[in-house]
Amino acid sequence: MSDKQTIIKLRTQTGAGIVDIKEALDEAGGDEEKALDILREKGQKIAAKRADRETGEGWVGSYVHANGKVSAQVKLMCETDFVARNEDFQQLAYNLAMQVVATDPVYLNKEAVPEGKSVDDEELLINQKFIKDDSKTIQQLLDEATAKIGEKIEIAGYSRLQI
Repeated sequence: MSDKQTIIKLRTQTGAGIVDIKEALDEAGGDEEKALDILREKGQKIAAKRADRETGEGWVGSYVHANGKVSAQVKLMCETDFVARNEDFQQLAYNLAMQVVATDPVYLNKEAVPEGKSVDDEELLINQKFIKDDSKTIQQLLDEATAKIGEKIEIAGYSRLQI
């Protein structure tokens, strides 16, 4: 695969900037998997820098399964209305609602678990493998979106209905 094709592939996978991708590929000696790890780590660092920011805007993503018997809504928060209206942000909210329908998580994260109760990681939405790409967790998906969009992005809540 040519360098250009590799860059395009990594950009599609991560949403990272071209310069960041080139730097990651250089650092990884051309190894795509290592470059992906470097880009994910960078995305996590960017998300950590934005962790203290307030999320006052957002979008409610919804998904109804084809059988009409199960649906979910996810309240996805960001910092500005501009981002909330962004198609990529809205698609992320939709994908998260689809995740909730498919996996039926018990809690959003560890903070939502009642004191004294123990749960498996798979029961926490934030720790689940993303159904469309099991190489990343929901938290990694949010970190990548934060790095790509440039604002703090977090799930504020979800609900699931089933007949």
